[in-house]
Amino acid sequence: MDEFVAAAVGLPTLVLSAAVAAVIGFWVLVLCRAVPPDAFEADGAALGFGGSVAVAASVVIAVGWVLDLVGMVLLGRAGLTGAWLLLLSLALLPCALSLSWLLTKRLFDRWRRTRPTGMRRGAADSAVPEPDSARTAV
Repeated sequence: MDEFVAAAVGLPTLVLSAAVAAVIGFWVLVLCRAVPPDAFEADGAALGFGGSVAVAASVVIAVGWVLDLVGMVLLGRAGLTGAWLLLLSLALLPCALSLSWLLTKRLFDRWRRTRPTGMRRGAADSAVPEPDSARTAV
């Protein structure tokens, strides 16, 4: 457990640890209704995601943090020292974030394919079926 804590507060994982703290803070504010859930909404399709940008960024940061944390623990157990340890630990952060981006994009693509068509977002931010045009014509 000590090596996970040391890896989480050590460089370069500390960068993503701070980002995870910001993500947790954002979602706590959303749960307390201090911030609307769509406060950071943008076009998710432009970034390669079909859904909410806030959710996608949260998943990218969380998965990247876990990958970087596990990578740092494995590097520590490998017994490397000096320049090799520094070089590999600095290369680990962009590799973890890139892999996290790809995994999140694949997750969102799969989620988009399984989501039923004809759904729209309602006032309570939940998916509701589109109304039938025949029933509304009355």
